Amino acid sequence: MRKTVVALGIFMTVNSVSTHIPTITHTKQEVPAYAKWGQLAIKETQSKYPNANIIDYLHEGSESKVDSTIEKFKLWLKDGDKEFGVFVRIEYTTVTEKVITIEMEETSR
Repeated sequence: MRKTVVALGIFMTVNSVSTHIPTITHTKQEVPAYAKWGQLAIKETQSKYPNANIIDYLHEGSESKVDSTIEKFKLWLKDGDKEFGVFVRIEYTTVTEKVITIEMEETSR
């Protein structure tokens, strides 16, 4: 009887210990819809300011019009001792994704 109680106690102890084995799941990071336009904004900014380094990048959002979309970005640049921002607005035809205009404006903020 005593052996049965001891065996039952051991069995209950072993089964009560968590046997959860954590698994590592590799999540696939999705590329944001604006990434293509962000790369274009960076390329155009580097073209206009070849001596400056882009030190920060922000997607400020998008604006939908009837047949087009405007993606808005703010890039922060450093050229020697000077730091400044550049607002980039890329307007493209929504259906074909053909670029209509690219506007750039410097800012000190």
